[in-house]
Amino acid sequence: MKSTIFQKHAVLLSILTSVLLIVMATFLYPGGSIVDMNSTGFPWKHNFISNLFGAKAINGEANPARWWAFIGMAFHSLTYTLFFNNFSKKIPNPKPASIVKYLGLINLLLIVLIATPLHDLIIPIASTTFLAGLFFITYYVIKSRHLVLKILCVLCMLLYYFTMYVYGTHKMELLAILQKGTFIFSSTVILSLEYYTHKEDFAHLNSN
Repeated sequence: MKSTIFQKHAVLLSILTSVLLIVMATFLYPGGSIVDMNSTGFPWKHNFISNLFGAKAINGEANPARWWAFIGMAFHSLTYTLFFNNFSKKIPNPKPASIVKYLGLINLLLIVLIATPLHDLIIPIASTTFLAGLFFITYYVIKSRHLVLKILCVLCMLLYYFTMYVYGTHKMELLAILQKGTFIFSSTVILSLEYYTHKEDFAHLNSN
């Protein structure tokens, strides 16, 4: 029974653990932001989550938040992998189901690498991988009867595309805000899809 309950809520537990650890890291972050190198603490409006991963904070002090943030990002990555794997089991067509599942596994490695010096290289790759998986999922959701979930999936994709555009144009202050907004919104969409879609919703799309 306990195992079944844990499996049922694994995605939710992973998200909550990730958020808890990253929030804890923000309280430990010494200071420094994109607008003021000498600022104190972690102002959410002017700092990126990636600022938490450095051995030193922007202000030059040793960063005790580093490992809390790294483990939090690992759980964030695990969330996507668990979700993609769970949703793949609801897709009636074997090939798309396998693609979604393996994109989730690839994302597990990529998102963890965001917390390394490879951050700038990995960000667009990880985002593209996530969007590819979300595209397949959105296709099936659009073919279902879940109107609200259709809207959420499309909005989530548009938000990611806009965030990547802002990332490419180096509008850093806006990007710092969008980063958190995208995280919150995508987490909401993932949980909605996790709990409110079922294999039966897509059974009519079976091509076999």
